[in-house]
Amino acid sequence: MTDAPSSAGDSRFPAGRLAFPHRDLLGIAQLERHEILYLLDQAEQWVELNRQSTKHVGLLGGLTIINAFFENSTRTLLSFEIAGKRLGADVVNMHAAQSSVKKGETLIDTAITLNAMRADAIVIRHGSSGATRLIADKVDCPVLNAGDGSHEHPTQGLLDALALREALKKRGHTSEDFTGLTVTICGDILHSRVARSNILCLQAMGAQVRACAPPALMPVGIDAMGVEAFHDFDAALGGTDVAMMLRLQSERMSGQFIPSAREYHHLYGLTKKRLDCAAPDALVMHPGPMNRGVEIDSEVADMIDRSIITQQVEMGVAIRMASLDILTRGARGVEGWAA
Repeated sequence: MTDAPSSAGDSRFPAGRLAFPHRDLLGIAQLERHEILYLLDQAEQWVELNRQSTKHVGLLGGLTIINAFFENSTRTLLSFEIAGKRLGADVVNMHAAQSSVKKGETLIDTAITLNAMRADAIVIRHGSSGATRLIADKVDCPVLNAGDGSHEHPTQGLLDALALREALKKRGHTSEDFTGLTVTICGDILHSRVARSNILCLQAMGAQVRACAPPALMPVGIDAMGVEAFHDFDAALGGTDVAMMLRLQSERMSGQFIPSAREYHHLYGLTKKRLDCAAPDALVMHPGPMNRGVEIDSEVADMIDRSIITQQVEMGVAIRMASLDILTRGARGVEGWAA
C-alpha cells in the first residue's frame, strides 16, 4: 500500500478534497457528519495494516512531522509517533520540559519558530484551551490538536467512535453510525476535553448521550449540548448501551471537587453490580489512563466480552495515521487534493 486512498466511486462522500476540506484538525465541532464518517472509513485500512507483521509504508516519505507536546502525555504522544513512523515520515518529538517555553518564550514565538523549521504537519498538545488554534493561525502547515486544555481532544473522540463501531460490527450491527444507541459518559465532565469531543462525535453519528457526574464536576449549561444530565449513576446507566468512564482530572482541579477517592468510587465507580443497571450486553469504554478502584473496577475493565478499552488504544494509531495521511495529501500533490 503506497498510494493514498480515494473517495472516488463512493457516493457517500464528495470527491477529492471536498471529502475533507479542512487544513487542520482542531476539534470535532468543526466537522460535518460525513467528514467524521470519512475519517473513520479511511482509518479502517490502517487497522488492517497495523495487524500485519509488516506495518510500514512510505506514504509520507520525505515529510517531517513535529509532535509539540507542551503538556505531558504518554499514550497520545506514543500513538502519534507510531502513526507518523508507520507512514514513513520523519517524526520529531518536542517535550515541554525541554522547550524554550520553559525559558520564557511566548506561544506565538514558539509557533513562529516551528513554522520556520518547515514542518509538513504539527501535532500540538497544550494545557490551555485555544492554544492549538493560536498556533494553527501562525503556521503554514496542517495542525492536529492532541488535546488543548478543557476544550477538545478530537482524535480521542474519533478513535473512541472507531472502536465502538468495530465492536458493534462484531456483534452483527450493519449501520455505519450510532442511530438508536444510548451512551452514558460518567466522571469528571467539567474538566474533560475527551468528554466534549465524544459528546460532539457521538451525537453527530446519531447516538443519544447521557452525562453523569457529581454536581461540582458537571458543567453549567451542558443541557444546551443536547445531553441528558444525571447525578445518580445508577439512573444514568438504566438501559444504556455503552458506559464510558472518565478519569478524574486532578491536574486540572484547583479546589476540592470530591470528598475522597473512596467516596467517589462508592457513588460513581463502575462495578460489576452497577453495570447490571445497563443493557445486558452493554459495552465498557475508558480513554485511559485508568484509576482502577476509583472510576472503574478491574473486574469490569478486564471483561473480555464487554470491555473494549484495549481496542480503543489500538484504534488510536489507525485514526492518527488516517488524520496525518488526509491532512498532508495537498502537500504531497495527491490527485484531487493538491492546492
